[in-house]
Amino acid sequence: MRCPYCGYSESKVIDSRPAEEDTTIRRRRECLGCRKRFTTYEVMERLPLMVIKRDGNRQTFETAKLVSSMLKACEKRSVSVSEIEETADEIEQELRNSLEREINTTEIGELVMSKLKDIDEVAYVRFASVYRQFKDINTFMDELSKLLGDKKQL
Repeated sequence: MRCPYCGYSESKVIDSRPAEEDTTIRRRRECLGCRKRFTTYEVMERLPLMVIKRDGNRQTFETAKLVSSMLKACEKRSVSVSEIEETADEIEQELRNSLEREINTTEIGELVMSKLKDIDEVAYVRFASVYRQFKDINTFMDELSKLLGDKKQL
């Protein structure tokens, strides 16, 4: 780290501590050339996740969009906003842990549905009906049959 006062490239770390809700590390340094002290911040670099839409377009992953779609599915249900936000954070973390930088909307949709199935079955069916673009009552009934079949196996 170059000293901001004299430009000397050697310094020693005097103190380190977490900053900004543990997303950054604040380091107090002392220049080995001029002995002046200065502060640096170390921030984890987060590469953007890209979402590949059904039409092939790409856009940056936004947790807010995920939360919004889950809120619509959970509307008028006994699911708290904090539970939805926690679930969205879990999904984002799973996507980031996969180390893939580009994710298909199908993968995201399947993750959301698997999480919603555990949270609220009605929200799951609502989300699935939009996500899977049910064309008629038969496809809707097929999904309900799968859900009921899964329930009987438990």
